[in-house]
Amino acid sequence: MKKLTGLLAIGAISLALGACGDKKSTEAAAPAPAPAPAAAPAPAAAPAPAAPAPVAENSVGKGVYGKTCALCHAAGVAGAPKPGDKADWGPRIAQGKDTLYKHAIEGFTGAKGMMPARGGGATLTDDEVKAAVDFMADQSI
Repeated sequence: MKKLTGLLAIGAISLALGACGDKKSTEAAAPAPAPAPAAAPAPAAAPAPAAPAPVAENSVGKGVYGKTCALCHAAGVAGAPKPGDKADWGPRIAQGKDTLYKHAIEGFTGAKGMMPARGGGATLTDDEVKAAVDFMADQSI
């Protein structure tokens, strides 16, 4: 009886291993379907409008703002418009950059408050003051 059981076990294992042989799949042997005929090219779409150019990093303006301008502009002291406050900056920006630069460099007293010359930073160059104005105005557009 042990011989018969052993032979049956060997036969079952042989059949199982034979099924795992290196047969080619019928799917692999079948030829690939022919590609679909090419469709007519779609009409060219109108080019997308160009995205606005990203504002370049204004490190000079950011630095001057942080060291000098933020003393008043961060909290709105003496009517100083806060960067990002579109309602406060809008009318100022509408006057043009030359006017903003002039008021920041020479100083200005208006209905909403006063701007000391060079923001109180007497050693700031005109270009540094302009960069700081640009930095604040760019955040408020």
